[in-house]
Amino acid sequence: MILNKFIRENIELVKSALKDRQIKDYDKIIDELLLTDKQYRSNLEFLESLKNKRNLISKELSTIDKKSNNFKIKSKEVLNLKEEIKTLEEDLVKLKERNNNLILLLPNIPDSTVPIGKNENSNKEIKKAGVIKKFNFIAKSHDDIGLSLGGIDFETAAKISGARFVILKKSFALLERALINFMIDTHTNENGYTEYSVPVIVNSESMYNTGQLPKFKSEQYTLEDDLWLIPTSEVPLTNIFANVVLNYDNLPLRLVSCTNCFRKEAGAAGKDTKGIIRQHQFSKVELVSIIQPEKRFQELERLVSCAEKILTKLELPFRLMSLSTGDLGFSAEKTYDIEVWLPSQNKYREISSCSSCGTFQSARMKARYKDINGKNELVATLNGSGLAVGRTIVAILENYQNSDGSVTIPNILKPYMKGKEKLL
Repeated sequence: MILNKFIRENIELVKSALKDRQIKDYDKIIDELLLTDKQYRSNLEFLESLKNKRNLISKELSTIDKKSNNFKIKSKEVLNLKEEIKTLEEDLVKLKERNNNLILLLPNIPDSTVPIGKNENSNKEIKKAGVIKKFNFIAKSHDDIGLSLGGIDFETAAKISGARFVILKKSFALLERALINFMIDTHTNENGYTEYSVPVIVNSESMYNTGQLPKFKSEQYTLEDDLWLIPTSEVPLTNIFANVVLNYDNLPLRLVSCTNCFRKEAGAAGKDTKGIIRQHQFSKVELVSIIQPEKRFQELERLVSCAEKILTKLELPFRLMSLSTGDLGFSAEKTYDIEVWLPSQNKYREISSCSSCGTFQSARMKARYKDINGKNELVATLNGSGLAVGRTIVAILENYQNSDGSVTIPNILKPYMKGKEKLL
């Protein structure tokens, strides 16, 4: 959340940032926000003056003869002030609500190092890693491989749940579990993350805190009783620190969790209708960091390297992209996407997104720490996929496929696959 004070003091910077983010009518939004903020602060100041006046008259009444005409005049004045105060307080609530509604729709301010552009076409390639294999046969898509080996079942999943769901069977189900265990083991044993098992159902406040609401309400799965299915375990992991004041010496905190994630948008606009790249339900290993703001970009680089390590160990080729202003996520100030090579598509596809959110989320959830001077300050939050499990399965099936239709198990996964050498 961008604070009113920051907007007041950096009007042109905020407007420029929103323009770079391709926000429509950004100038009108900021002008209305500034107006409501000004009215709120002016009315609040006037309210305090009325309360002081009421208190002074009330104190004066205690010294006046209750039978005197002056007492009656002063008493009536107090009653009028009470009514005026009540009306003003109601107006303040409405102004604050309007101001908050506007602020909650504003995305984070991009960092100055973020490439400026309208969309993903302006994303900047940072590096490539790994060796792209050359096949002496036509590479199959992951879904064709899965169907031919009997490990992927779309038809039964559609019967049970509908489109954009999948059933993994036999060695394919084992592969999913093996990947989760391998990723969690790597992040906890080598990368210094603490494992958490968290709920996949959260309340509205938690969704507001991390930026999923109100902007992306239509893209989320809602339940009764003010509850939601999580789109990523970033939501419960980050909200652990809502309304908490942490000690400086305890930072950074690094958390990892694997959960099922749920997104309506996965089936939007007919994109990736074939295969398991976009599903309504999918498994993802999520990394979250809570850190002092001045250290956040160093932490972002570290987080990216932790996600990259998984692909390096799996010997999968990938590239690192810095997202442009027009492609940034709502809560992010800077994002790197890691894209893995898919032979059947002859291109790289996203498998991890690693973001610094600065104090955007912590301002919403009041997640703070005591700095070295003992003053309460907002923490910085970061999150990233380490990795999306389904897309990692896709990458393994396609990059490790053989001419006979089998799929070789990556060496690092063999201890997790009960000694299997191949998917047959």
